[in-house]
Amino acid sequence: MGVTINTELAARLQEIARLLDEQGANPFRVKAYQSAAETLKNLKRPVDGLIKTGGLEALERLPGIGKGLARSIQQFVITGRLPTLERLRGESDPIATLASVAGIGARLAERLHSELGITTLEELEAAAHDGRLAATEGFAKKRVAAVIESLATRLGRTRKSESKPINTPSVSELLDVDREYRDKADAGRLRKIAPKRFNPTGKAWLPVLQTNRGKRRYTALFSNTARAHELGKTHDWVVLYYDSGEDEKQCTVVTAKQGPLSGNRVVRGRESESAAFYSSRQGGK
Repeated sequence: MGVTINTELAARLQEIARLLDEQGANPFRVKAYQSAAETLKNLKRPVDGLIKTGGLEALERLPGIGKGLARSIQQFVITGRLPTLERLRGESDPIATLASVAGIGARLAERLHSELGITTLEELEAAAHDGRLAATEGFAKKRVAAVIESLATRLGRTRKSESKPINTPSVSELLDVDREYRDKADAGRLRKIAPKRFNPTGKAWLPVLQTNRGKRRYTALFSNTARAHELGKTHDWVVLYYDSGEDEKQCTVVTAKQGPLSGNRVVRGRESESAAFYSSRQGGK
């Protein structure tokens, strides 16, 4: 009974490795998940007990488990979920992600998604700091503060850190990955998966890209959220998940429909940087 969680988690990590391999991911990334799965299968002590007594550091001391995988394993122990696997399976649910933050339940998560178009923890963090949460019914100062505190932990922020983490990729890099994804999707060069949500026929329509920029690894796919379907943006909004071996983050790239950036691809939440990028290229679209 004690090692059941190790076996279950190892099986899920093996599935991630298989799906990444099928989607053309870097072989070293595939091998990392395979190695972590093997480590957990051979671990004599239940991984949840290891985390309880030694924290993330204890996980990182295990063979083949770095900071990023350690965080994923910890998240599975706490929530029973592996977002990376859900995404690769086509099961990602932004409302469930938002509802997992302290101070936000399912009802508020639904409102944030439908009224503000928030789909990621990074977008939620931006809304907490720029006043949009405070202006939303149900978010008193105390609740907004609780959300900010929870996200600081979840996203690896510290009170002394700047609003943009050092390892955050440039807008130009993000837009280049977005371009690669859309070009290859249009050319039919990407493997397609059948999302579990909003796909009653089970059709494999969602292209997935696995790519790298230096040490940073990316997964890109069109948004399959309720909001994207409602607004007809399932082939416009592109969600980028990225990590450099420590922690995975995400952002959304969209086509601006108004203002000086109209018609250009823009990283949501980083509009001013996107404007500076296009300005440096003399406004080219």
